[in-house]
Order: sequence, then structure tokens, then C-alpha cells
Amino acid sequence: MAHKKAGGSSRNGRDSEGRRLGVKKFGGESVVAGNIIVRQRGTRVYPGAGVGLGKDHTLFALTDGKVEFRDGRQGRKYVHVAALINAPMADAAE
Repeated sequence: MAHKKAGGSSRNGRDSEGRRLGVKKFGGESVVAGNIIVRQRGTRVYPGAGVGLGKDHTLFALTDGKVEFRDGRQGRKYVHVAALINAPMADAAE
């Protein structure tokens, strides 16, 4: 017996929402401890000085400073947080 599916029905049209991954703080930007620098799946970028690694591979700042991205050995990328050096203002009030 021949069957024909009724018109007006579609089995497509489902998709998951994006995960909002990627770099959140770029090189040269100031961060405070706890700021998320990179959201990623796996370690595309590795943590350097002043950067922590979360259980979902999120990289976050451990100290206040400026973000620096650098290339390392074996083609790895590293992100560091360089501490800000607050130079005392030399008698600016006078």
C-alpha cells in the first residue's frame, strides 16, 4: 500500500545555542584577579604566570595586571598576566 506523508511537517529546524567561547580579555587589557580571560574547550591556550586554569579549561586572572599572549614551545600559546607597577607620583600635588 502506498503511503505519502502529509504536507506541512518538517523534521529539521533544531539546533543548540552557541556556548559563548573565546577570548574575553585581549592582549594589553587590564584585568583584576578573578576576571575570565579565555573560555575554551580543551587547552587551546595554556596558563602562564598569574593565570589559573578552571576545571572546564577556562583561564582566569590570579592577580591584577595586563594580559599578554605569547607563543611557547611546541606551538603552544600561553597567556600571562603581567603585574602593574604603580610608579609613585613624584610630588604631583605641589
